[in-house]
Amino acid sequence: MAELMTTTLVSLDDHLGTDKDAVIAALADRVTAAGRATDVDQLRADLSAREAKSSTGMKNGIAIPHCRSVAVTEPTLAFARLAPGVDFGAKDGAADLVFLIAAPEGGGNAHLQILAKLARSLVKAEFTDALRSASTPEEVVAIVRAAVTPPADAAPSPAEEPVSETPAVRRRLVAVTSCPTGIAHTYMAAEALEAAAARAGVDIAVETQGSAGAKPLAQATIDAADAVVFATDVGVRDKHRFAGKPVVASGVKRPIDDGDAVIADALRAITDPRAKRVEGTAGAAAAADDGGAGESWGARARRVLMTGVSYMIPFVAAGGLLIALGFLLGGYDSANVAGDILVQHSLFDPPSPSAYGLDHVAFGSGVMLYLGVLLFVIGKAAFALFVPALAGYIAYAIADRPGLAPGFIMGALATNIVGFAAEDGTTAPQTGFIGAIVGGVLAGVIALWVSRRTVPTWARGLMPVLVVPLVTSIVAGLAMLLLLGRPITWLMERLNDGLDGMSGSNAVILGVVLGMMMAFDMGGPLNKVAYSFAVVGIGGASLASDAPELKIMAAVMLAGMVPPLAMALATVLRPALFTPSERENGKAAWLLGASFISEGAIPFAAADPLRVIPSVVLGSAVTGGLAEALDVSLRAPHGGIFVLFAVDGVVGFFIALVAGVAVAAATVVALKSMGRPVPVEPELASV
Repeated sequence: MAELMTTTLVSLDDHLGTDKDAVIAALADRVTAAGRATDVDQLRADLSAREAKSSTGMKNGIAIPHCRSVAVTEPTLAFARLAPGVDFGAKDGAADLVFLIAAPEGGGNAHLQILAKLARSLVKAEFTDALRSASTPEEVVAIVRAAVTPPADAAPSPAEEPVSETPAVRRRLVAVTSCPTGIAHTYMAAEALEAAAARAGVDIAVETQGSAGAKPLAQATIDAADAVVFATDVGVRDKHRFAGKPVVASGVKRPIDDGDAVIADALRAITDPRAKRVEGTAGAAAAADDGGAGESWGARARRVLMTGVSYMIPFVAAGGLLIALGFLLGGYDSANVAGDILVQHSLFDPPSPSAYGLDHVAFGSGVMLYLGVLLFVIGKAAFALFVPALAGYIAYAIADRPGLAPGFIMGALATNIVGFAAEDGTTAPQTGFIGAIVGGVLAGVIALWVSRRTVPTWARGLMPVLVVPLVTSIVAGLAMLLLLGRPITWLMERLNDGLDGMSGSNAVILGVVLGMMMAFDMGGPLNKVAYSFAVVGIGGASLASDAPELKIMAAVMLAGMVPPLAMALATVLRPALFTPSERENGKAAWLLGASFISEGAIPFAAADPLRVIPSVVLGSAVTGGLAEALDVSLRAPHGGIFVLFAVDGVVGFFIALVAGVAVAAATVVALKSMGRPVPVEPELASV
């Protein structure tokens, strides 16, 4: 326990600030000062990012801000007893007991299991009462140590063993708890459910799918249960294990706030013929699909699409960069003869660039040409998978694993069906990424519908691995080929015609809009939509440097580089307008911006959104418009200044970037000068 929490990490009855951000920052400072984190700004940013997902305030005056962070060197627990309390978002008022839990990004499970035990203790009144009456930091450490160190003869928790045999009148429940971080709420919800079940005279076994690892419930325990509770903010792993059981689903915080009500709902579901039942498949947010989490249709649609996009991006990044490297070594025109070079030559018998009429090979070397062709072919294979991945993981977000294969099949149809041609030269429809989105949604919805059909118990095991994928693939595939293919193809042709004809002011306007989207939420939904629009275009772009898709990619990447670079420049021009931590963030933002990592500006935007966000949006709009106006094109989907070899129009590239960064930096300096949001340090007052 001494390695997890020490007296230097305990603050008793101190005033750490008037809001939760100040308290979190103070505790992060304490963790860093104790040598347990290498970068206080990174730790603060990670804690703030977790807090933005959902508040960490609990009932009864408790708050548990927590995160995993690359800045944390060892699992750490800091504690503050506040006087007065601070609002952390709990329904019943301010929190006076604050535990900050910080875990390394890739740490092991030993300390995480201790943190899990701590989280379970937080819902026990005797534990929190002891903390409120403690008089010294040493006493606090002793109280926490006692809570997380079970006696040697402690029995296994209900989640680790099958429910024992009990009289027939005693109900049995199973539950799964999980939160996005998997550090605190997951285990607090489990403890609350177990306590509520004990009060109700009900047996319950809880599977905690958290960072400390999850031991799956025995299938015999699940089969013997009368109902299941899903208290989750993320997807339930292997949800098909609970198929057919009456289910009560909610977010992870509901049982913490009112475990008795959740258990009561589960008991009512047992005898209610209209109660929802687990169908064996679910979307990536299982609680939402079962109607318990209250997710709106708009939020659900965004989640489904963003799931597909997030899984698609690695294929795009890897494939696009490999293709760009191949072009760097072998020249852009080597793609036209790649097949012949691979068949006719090898690394020990390299081709002659002059024999193929290639003028852009690095150093005029046949070895470079052959290596370039190899990289191009590998990259092309990776890039060809991004549309199927988009469709497959959209279907997965709706229907879990049974939707994955049909979704990939729909994505393959969207790109590969064009290979079938008639004798007169006409080809079958090519629906592209729009077809992938439609096909993925169609496959997911059909898979979810098929999985909800009532089948005999013996057939349930066949549903997710055979029946659902087979039926879905047939129905969705026929629908795409017979009904939807040609209308979507018509729409794609109109979009392509619009892009091909886009020049002059229209192209500049598009660049401005995309630039604004890239900067507005810096890694959020609008940013991802703009980026996805660009990367799906370069997949079908021609090799010509004036292809409109390549210009869009350049505008998007340049605009995404502006926010962190602008904030870095502003901290250099007028350091007095920024806090010490912001000035440190500015140093890191140079590299982040140069690497096309827009999130480097988030700490600045979080601290002063009304001044920072409009400034970077304006600067990115300027950059996006200039990139289009100067005909800058880009064949790589990521990399920032490190992929200049894939840029056509390097001078225009830097003109657009510098102009946008200058506009954004000047604007944020002007806005901050009108009303400084932070105190000015004396030594900087004259700057």
